[in-house]
Amino acid sequence: MENFSIAIDGPSSAGKSTIAKKVASQLGLVYLDTGAMYRSLTYAAIQRNISLEDEAALLELLNGGTISFQSAEGMQRIFWDSEEVTDAIRQTDVTQQVSLVSSHAAVRTEMVRRQRAFTEAGGIVMDGRDIGTVVMPHAPLKIFLVAEVTERARRRYQESIDKGMDVSLEEITEDLIRRDHYDSNRKASPLKKAEDAIEIDSTYLSIDEVVEKVLHLAKGKMSIMNNSF
Repeated sequence: MENFSIAIDGPSSAGKSTIAKKVASQLGLVYLDTGAMYRSLTYAAIQRNISLEDEAALLELLNGGTISFQSAEGMQRIFWDSEEVTDAIRQTDVTQQVSLVSSHAAVRTEMVRRQRAFTEAGGIVMDGRDIGTVVMPHAPLKIFLVAEVTERARRRYQESIDKGMDVSLEEITEDLIRRDHYDSNRKASPLKKAEDAIEIDSTYLSIDEVVEKVLHLAKGKMSIMNNSF
């Protein structure tokens, strides 16, 4: 169904983006990584020496900038205005500070406005922290993807090493624990499971196994919706 949408939420490094991209591709839907939007703003603020505590300054920067996505050769490229930031927004300094930027209520309000604009036509798979609870509360299928923190840290560590980054597994683990607490306890749109979301624990599952679970759930929902017309 062209207007079928899926919301995928969960803590950092649970595999949301990887799963969302594969599911979107399998179902012929558009994929939107909302985390990349907050990362782009964080990166832009760091580059301009803007205090990440200054909500007004961050909002002014966001309102004056454009975050866009382009697909090329099966890869999603991310831009802040005309600058490609696909790799830059995955650097350690951005990763460690993006939760602070995303905690500002005014920033989230503007981001949610932009994210909802993407959903107007339907046919989208979106992942983040508040997609099922705030951005797409009426999505036909909501997934809450979790994994044990030790496994999430291992995944992020391996991903960072593969990219040639000098990182510590212990530091990554500590950072994930800190981010989990911060994301779950912030005042503006905290990370929480929507009442009608289906939880999937990916700790002991492969990427393909999780994708298959989501696809099975999506096709079941689509079948029910088709039969209701």
